[in-house]
Amino acid sequence: MKLQVTFWLAFIIIAIFFSIQPTPMMAQKPKKGVKFVNQPENKRIEVWIDGQFFTAYIYPENIAKPVLYPLITTSGKKLTRGYPLDTIPGERIDHPHHVGYWLNYGDVNGLDFWNNSLRHSQDKNDRYGTIYHYEVNEIEPGKKRGKLTVSAVWEDHDGDDLLIEKTEFTFSQKGNTRIIDRITTLTAQSEEVRFTDNKEGMVAVRVARALELPEEKPAFLIGKDGNPTPEKVLDNTDVKGNYLSSEGIEGGDVWGTRARWMKLYSEMAGEKVALALIDHPKNPGYPTYWHARTYGLFSANPLGQKVFSKGAEELNFKLAPGESVVFRYRLLVHDGDGLEKGELDDWADEWAGGK
Repeated sequence: MKLQVTFWLAFIIIAIFFSIQPTPMMAQKPKKGVKFVNQPENKRIEVWIDGQFFTAYIYPENIAKPVLYPLITTSGKKLTRGYPLDTIPGERIDHPHHVGYWLNYGDVNGLDFWNNSLRHSQDKNDRYGTIYHYEVNEIEPGKKRGKLTVSAVWEDHDGDDLLIEKTEFTFSQKGNTRIIDRITTLTAQSEEVRFTDNKEGMVAVRVARALELPEEKPAFLIGKDGNPTPEKVLDNTDVKGNYLSSEGIEGGDVWGTRARWMKLYSEMAGEKVALALIDHPKNPGYPTYWHARTYGLFSANPLGQKVFSKGAEELNFKLAPGESVVFRYRLLVHDGDGLEKGELDDWADEWAGGK
């Protein structure tokens, strides 16, 4: 009898113990505040806000740079294009180097970091540079904001280090606006680093089809069967994107103009969505030129000025060995009403008064 009682007592204690332990699912869906799930085996660090997946810092070998991907609103709308990582019917198949939210440049010591991907011909490798994730410096979750600090190396095609990058991402949320504050420090290594004036740069997002601006130019899209499909006439039924700059310029006319912030907005499944990218007064070339295209490339380029100004300006930025430069950007990921011009001016003023 005593043995039987002891058995059942032990059983109850063990059951209680396991009932209060976090399950793998609980670990994958952190609750309250900003939390991180580090998955080095998958080359990704997930960012969760109040129990919802927001984005991930990923560094797979097939995209030639670390990026944040995807970008998801509080209501679950994915604002980034899936290609080339995910197959989403109806999306464009072009520019495979446009992935998520990234920072790089088209001419660094004569090497193209912008256009590099595994999709180009391998006999042209000597034209490209690659950004390799190096290490995670800090992961700091928090109730109101979380910080992720990482290091990367900008290498030439021979494997020599041109730049060491240290980037601090701060993630937070205010109402239905998710915020990513990015502070990237680039430090030249043993030789001078030249950022020759080039239109391909510098901080950018490639957006989902719904955020593109309607246009009729033929394109290859992903078909319902997942294969590339040539479309001579594009279906723009759900394509309602539009740009608005801090200077009041709209549509495709924003390309090649200067502004301290830019908003790209649209509708997805009947809900308003928007991305807003904000420059910082301490950045080189402020206020930045915008390399913002109608087909879904949303980019700010502070270092490429010649093309945008039609030759009136030119900036060939340089770093001496050991010298550093800092780039600061705020990205807002928004759904629902709000994020109008006055509100964006306030966001920009707040950001300008920060670091």
